[in-house]
Amino acid sequence: MPTTLFSSTHVGDMSLANRIVMAPITRNRAPGAVPTEMMAQYYGQRASAGLLITEATAISPQGQGYADVPGLYSTEQLDGWKKVTSAIHDGGGKVVVQLWHVGRISHTTLQPGNQAPVAPSAIAAQSKTFIIDAATGQGRFVPTSTPRALDVSELPGIVHDYQSAARNAVGGAGFDGVEIHAANGYLLEQFLKTGANQREDDYGGSIKNRARLLLEVTRAIVEAIGGSKVGIRLSPVTPANDISDADPQPLFEYVVQQLAPLGLAYIHVVEGATGGPREVSQAFDYAALKAAYRNAGGKGAWMLNNGYTGEMAQEAVRTGQADLVAFGKPFISNPDLVERLRQNAPLNPWDSSKFYGGGAEGYLDYPTLAKA
Repeated sequence: MPTTLFSSTHVGDMSLANRIVMAPITRNRAPGAVPTEMMAQYYGQRASAGLLITEATAISPQGQGYADVPGLYSTEQLDGWKKVTSAIHDGGGKVVVQLWHVGRISHTTLQPGNQAPVAPSAIAAQSKTFIIDAATGQGRFVPTSTPRALDVSELPGIVHDYQSAARNAVGGAGFDGVEIHAANGYLLEQFLKTGANQREDDYGGSIKNRARLLLEVTRAIVEAIGGSKVGIRLSPVTPANDISDADPQPLFEYVVQQLAPLGLAYIHVVEGATGGPREVSQAFDYAALKAAYRNAGGKGAWMLNNGYTGEMAQEAVRTGQADLVAFGKPFISNPDLVERLRQNAPLNPWDSSKFYGGGAEGYLDYPTLAKA
């Protein structure tokens, strides 16, 4: 039988019912960085996806960059996540948690002791983050704070935080695995790309040096939980969060060649501008990226993301361009997206005013086909 979007598959240690993935989507509904019962219901509603990737989740207090996003470093957080993973597993789904350190995409009010955020270099991002106004209690977007450059002596501690979060995820919170967030202008991508990394030590300059932290983090996580439970997200040419690189093709081909021997479950590639156009001014050959990974011996599933329709996703899987396709905003407003794609049914429109923060409205109340 031909492979379709609805064909089952194995990804690392996971047996997936279909090839439709719920992409990580930040929703800012975890007060105090603790996952809630409402979050468990939200993810449980979407458990028909072959794989769910949680919203980005901070590996440490320093890794926090937005108000009311969850963490994975306290007992209370692990207890909250257990409710989420149980709801997904009860619905027949598989779930990995996206591990996050935001780097410079933060604000002093979100950092321990109101310190400056950290980054490879002390270069402010022309971007914004989401905070809760102390006077009004309302969420609002504000410019990110100017970061300080990390000292090389601090980097082993960050690697350890990633490794600890991975152990917490699999050993404490019930996740099937983790996804390393190395995309969208956050810390690991800040080290990768020339627009944010102007270091002159072993973590700056050459491609090998700029990729060093990402590879150290990945190897440490693989050592802790096994490569078959680890995915990684890359966004070669996204301008998200004011990130850029002078020559991304050789950079990302080097990265995937180095990842190939680690036995990862999957590589998750954002094509074009995250949450925006698939075509951007900086050209990139995604087929060559996949070939570089496969030619280096990489066997992980190849996941593509950004602006896919059901028809586009079907074609990508049918032709072997992708093993998995991730959907973001359509999953916000369509908890039964898998069934809607299967029936080629109309999709609920989303309400972008309810994306970030708030309660159940615009979060739990989108109707399924059955209810509609």
